[in-house]
Amino acid sequence: MKRYCQTLTIKADQESIERYLEVHRHVWPEIIDGQHEVGILSMEIYALENRLFMIVDTVDSFEWERDMARLALLPRQAEWEAYVSQFQGCDPSATSSQKWQMMDKIFDSKSAQEYSDK
Repeated sequence: MKRYCQTLTIKADQESIERYLEVHRHVWPEIIDGQHEVGILSMEIYALENRLFMIVDTVDSFEWERDMARLALLPRQAEWEAYVSQFQGCDPSATSSQKWQMMDKIFDSKSAQEYSDK
């Protein structure tokens, strides 16, 4: 399994934040189906005020650029991206990869424990 972590800052007004959270309580079924079709096993989004953090777990063969490009072509995906962009303060034609910024892993307690045991 591969894991990707990304961050995004959405509009700072409370109404936009609330609407963004509500939209994600009712994600369109085609969006979830499309994620699974391209190899995304799970996706979680966490929020702190207007800052978002997303964790994406994928199959081992998943390649971010290639498979996100495939996802973008699936039914309703472009419509979904345009819809949520109104809360993100982004250009409605921006791709997910243009909006969400990839993060680097800087710490892993499991690896740290293995290292300290040596």
